[in-house]
Amino acid sequence: MKKILIIGPSWVGDTMLIQPMLWRLKQQHPGCNIDVFAPPWTEALLRAMPEVSEVIINPFPHGEFKLSERYRTGKQLSHGQYDQAIVLPNSFKSALVPFFAGIPLRTGFIGEFRYKLLNDVRKLDKAAMPLMVQRFAHLAENAGVSITRPLSDPRLEISATQRNVTLNKLGLKLDKPVAVFCPGAEFGPAKRWPISYFAEIGQRLQRKGYAIWLIGSTKDRDIAENIIALGNSEGHNLCGSTDLLDAIALLSCAQLVISNDSGLMHLAAALNRPMLALFGSSSPQFTPPLSGQAQVLKLDIKCSPCFKRECPLGHFDCMRQLTPNMVWGKLTALLPSLIETKDEHAEEPAQRNIQGL
Repeated sequence: MKKILIIGPSWVGDTMLIQPMLWRLKQQHPGCNIDVFAPPWTEALLRAMPEVSEVIINPFPHGEFKLSERYRTGKQLSHGQYDQAIVLPNSFKSALVPFFAGIPLRTGFIGEFRYKLLNDVRKLDKAAMPLMVQRFAHLAENAGVSITRPLSDPRLEISATQRNVTLNKLGLKLDKPVAVFCPGAEFGPAKRWPISYFAEIGQRLQRKGYAIWLIGSTKDRDIAENIIALGNSEGHNLCGSTDLLDAIALLSCAQLVISNDSGLMHLAAALNRPMLALFGSSSPQFTPPLSGQAQVLKLDIKCSPCFKRECPLGHFDCMRQLTPNMVWGKLTALLPSLIETKDEHAEEPAQRNIQGL
């Protein structure tokens, strides 16, 4: 039985995107054992993937080198007798542990002078594989073999029991249709739609009979509290009150999700929930939500995408000019039940071309 060690990504959203690669490995090597070396905040998501045999916690904080500790970790992992390691991050340090573990076949893309650490080095063709999910899946193939297309979309399932446990724990009911807002983005503020804009959409949805749930990490709690303070007093600020399984359970209850480009966006897509994904500094040409139920909204402006954590020009036009009326228009196309019965909101002329993917 083949044993494979995956050196996993640092982000929850990227972790969701490895699932098609795991499926392909299982197709190629029936009965193979796949372990994932990953940061602790992705553990629950990985354990929800049936393709994963075991999760080994990566103890190294993002950006820390710690050569001697990586050496000791590699020597410990050598007892796993892995046949292959697939290194998904492109950094030099991410390839050290499988090298120190003496894993015979070490696969990954060229990056940061890793030729001596990897012995199955792949050259990335960005034009042929523009999506991150495609790049991950490519590493499941033998050298020189193209990925099998089309790739299946990542998928998550959650039991009714787990959903009810989460609802009871948080004191939530399903007596109204649920709109889930994901107003944070761990990467940085350049990915976050303005607080006042989320608040306005929340008010409109509440008038349509929706319950508003805001989910995210502890870092997003103040953002959600400000959205509630701006006319959404009946909303539920659940940021920081959930673990990852709880967040998946809450997203599975949603009739609508509105999310920035974040890990939660990818989880909602994997649950196949109706969703509007808002992009600013990042690109849906690289990490789109992979679901037929998801719609993307992004302004076509010259400086976007910049892929920066904060707006380098200081104006934040990629999100600021993506107004609530533009978003509402897209929502009514996604959910026809939201169409106004009277002219409640003034028409707003489009200020920019909009990409709707």
